[in-house]
Amino acid sequence: MSEELSPEQEKLIKKLNVFKIKGRDKRGRKILRIIGKYFPARDLSVDVLNLYLKKKIFPKLERPFAVVYIHTEVSKSENFPGISVLRSVYDAIPVNVKQNLETVYFVHPDLQSKLFFATFGRFIFTGGLYGKLKYVSRLDYLWEHVMRNKMEVPEFVREHDEDLEYRPMMDYGMESDHPRVYGAPAIDSSVGMYSTRCIS
Repeated sequence: MSEELSPEQEKLIKKLNVFKIKGRDKRGRKILRIIGKYFPARDLSVDVLNLYLKKKIFPKLERPFAVVYIHTEVSKSENFPGISVLRSVYDAIPVNVKQNLETVYFVHPDLQSKLFFATFGRFIFTGGLYGKLKYVSRLDYLWEHVMRNKMEVPEFVREHDEDLEYRPMMDYGMESDHPRVYGAPAIDSSVGMYSTRCIS
């Protein structure tokens, strides 16, 4: 790799809190939590990212572990690193770390990410990683596998989760995010009843 990891770059990645090893799942494995929204895709080269992971993250993953990747509010134009970067990072992971990775919990997947992994996942992520991927549409489902009080979840993730409870079609990319009034009746009930009576 041609680049060096400068103290400023290291400080930036640490401050953004993209990667954090904290908590355990219910099988006792360490958790590497990754917040996709915080990923500085525009400001960080793949070489710098790989250097950071090699220096600060991989040495702490010498035993079986799980990844919790939170995809909430990831945007292709802002914080998605791109397919080539994902592949490069995956290729740079040492063999022993790949062997220790047992599960990837993919929280709040959108339709595009599911389609992408269904189409290209097996080709890009060799060595069985694709088979370790578990989609988790709600935090309640995550807590079935991960100790809730041992892992921090940002507030925006909780808020998005609540939105999904009331607007499940958001899960599938079939509903836009424009503001609405929730819980209000779709039609005026008196008109609806009158219309039904006339038809019958």
